[in-house]
This record gives sequence, C-alpha cells and structure tokens, in this order.
Amino acid sequence: MVRHRAAVLGSPVQHSLSPLIHNAGYAAAGLADWRYEAHRVEADQLATFVAGLGPEWAGLSLTMPLKQVALRVADEVSDTARLLGAANTLVLSGGTWRADNTDAPGLVDALARAGTAAAERVAILGAGGTARAGLYAAAKLGATGVTVYARRSAAVAELRAAAEQLGLELRHAGFADPEPAARADLVLSTLPAGAADAFAATVRWRSDATVFDVLYSPWPTVLAAAAGVAGARVVGGLELLLAQAVRQFEQFTGVAAPTGAMRAALSSAAG
Repeated sequence: MVRHRAAVLGSPVQHSLSPLIHNAGYAAAGLADWRYEAHRVEADQLATFVAGLGPEWAGLSLTMPLKQVALRVADEVSDTARLLGAANTLVLSGGTWRADNTDAPGLVDALARAGTAAAERVAILGAGGTARAGLYAAAKLGATGVTVYARRSAAVAELRAAAEQLGLELRHAGFADPEPAARADLVLSTLPAGAADAFAATVRWRSDATVFDVLYSPWPTVLAAAAGVAGARVVGGLELLLAQAVRQFEQFTGVAAPTGAMRAALSSAAG
C-alpha cells in the first residue's frame, strides 16, 4: 500500500530517468510504501497542481519549464534556490512547501567523486539555468572568477547578480575564439547537443583539466570524446543526474540514500 508519494514534474517529462532512480532507492532502502511518479505539468499549471496534493506527498522534482515558477509557488525558499533564482526541488513538511536547488551542490558532489575538489580557473559554456549552478560550483571549488562563453551578452548579464553574491568576477567570451577555454582548470558545458562541437574541434585540452558535460545522451558527446582523447578528466551528465537525485531522496524521505543501488539502476537504464 502506497502511503508516501513523490514525483518529477515538467514538460516534456515522459523520458525522465528520475522515477527509475528514486524507485530503485526506495526498494533498496526498504521503503515499500513509497512511490515516485512522473507528471507532465506546464509552468502555468504548477500552482494548481501543488495546491491539489494531499498530505501523503513528500516532495517534487522539477525540470523545465518549472524551475523559476517554483520559487513563487513555494511557502519557503532556501538560500541556494533564492541566490540562483531557480529551484529543482519542492519538499512538503508540516503542510509547508519549501523550494530548494540540489543541482548546484549536486555538481560539486559529482566533481568531488570524480576527483576534482578545487579549480582556480573555471570556464562555463552557455549562460542558461544550469550555468547558475555552475557559478555555485565554481565558488565552492575556490574560483575567484569565471569566464562564460555565450553568444548573447544579455544572457551573461543575467548571471551577474548571482556571480557577485558568490564573490566571483564574471567575464564574457564569445564562441568565435574558444581556444582560451584551454587555460581553465574546469570547463563546464551546459550547452545543448552539438552546440559545443566548436570547442571540441578547436581547444587543445590540458591533460590535468576537468571537462564536465551535463549531457548524457548520446554519450560520449563530441566535446567529451575530444577531451578524453587529450587525457583530460571527463565527467558526464549522468553523474549530475544521480547526485542531485541523491540529495532529493534524502530530503524527501529523511533516510540516507542507497547511492550504489540508485547508480546501478541508472547505469543499467542508460546502457
């Protein structure tokens, strides 16, 4: 009998691997009365959807296009979610919905597991929502400045307030000259499939650098393959997907996440 429920919301959401990860965690942790689902919800539907949930609900994972509107739906907002202007998590406790962002600390977790605990020089490819999580990770890894590669200066300008609060000097670079990215200790690509190919073809990657591509299908990306051939440490999007889910699992259930079982389920599904 299901007594506790959680779900991933977004649009599209039908191909999300989150139900597989969380339900594998419930099974491994002996949480037989927990169930994790997927629901397609548009931005203008989120408030109504959340208002209709009963006390059996523990939490929600949020994908696009819900990460910004979640801040307005929540009763409370964590410091991290407020700083980054986005939430991928809603947790119900005592009748109160709290918004949080586990993408940002999840990036740090994934990098630490790969062996990257510090990075003085950081380059971020792209200036969208995941770039904000990248700024958080850069600050946690000890960077004082970040170069954001993006075609639109206006998109970079939208990151400036978060960068200033994190104590980071924000620099904008265009795609016309990607080679300087090779000087970074950490390169984080938040670009859609194919958009980072120019960096793969042009940049002479350092063997002591870390290249983190948040994509995971198809894998490896052109960028990841090129960095790997050069001997760089390569981290893929499945690591971020798992790391942010582990943090959500623990917030939803109050139980230590069985990370090994969750990783095994994810690896099996991803082939």
